[in-house]
Amino acid sequence: MRGNPIVTLTGVTRRFRRGGETVTALADVSLEIYPGEVTVAAGPSGSGKTTLLSVIAGLERADSGAVQTHEPLPAGVPTGSLAWRQLAFVPQALALLDELTVRENVELPAILDPPGAGSPALLEALEIAHLADRYPSQASGGEQQRTALGRALRLRPALLVADEPTGHQDRGRVGLVLNVLRQHAYSGAAVLISSHDEAVIAAADRVVTLADGRIVADHQARSAGYIR
Repeated sequence: MRGNPIVTLTGVTRRFRRGGETVTALADVSLEIYPGEVTVAAGPSGSGKTTLLSVIAGLERADSGAVQTHEPLPAGVPTGSLAWRQLAFVPQALALLDELTVRENVELPAILDPPGAGSPALLEALEIAHLADRYPSQASGGEQQRTALGRALRLRPALLVADEPTGHQDRGRVGLVLNVLRQHAYSGAAVLISSHDEAVIAAADRVVTLADGRIVADHQARSAGYIR
């Protein structure tokens, strides 16, 4: 499923200061993200994956170039101002609220942006239903990460951006997370994730490879499938 892109990057460059030097995290990056696909940004540490996702999600501003939104997102609106149901981001740091239970963390977007009913099916799909009334500190790193993913998926956003969403998962649950992401993409959403996990890359519909802040490869998978 291709059609029209949901986000377009044109000539995006992002620099930052590190000590006395200027580091170019992204260098003249042009990219289109499409609904209905799981796109993986791949590459070694320091290649620019996290910066790319942060710029697309509106958490960082490009020094030059443009990030343009298209329908079904509000066209021309900065991504940093979009609502949960339009764009959701899963950071590596997870950013769960310790004073809320697992269920309450997942329900937070529906509380801030109603209406919203309960989400038992989502908790079940992510295998965290048994933790619903516990606090994040009472869950493992992998369970916390799946809670953060559940929060991001709660309002079924048109664009889901996730930074290393399987980084805390054991091998069996990498497949579980990828299946949930794929189901969301196949419902018509755009899913963009970063990863250096070969199993994740192998399951992608599209792989965009970065090195030194530049896109060095961009290819469609021959036959992406579920990980079991």
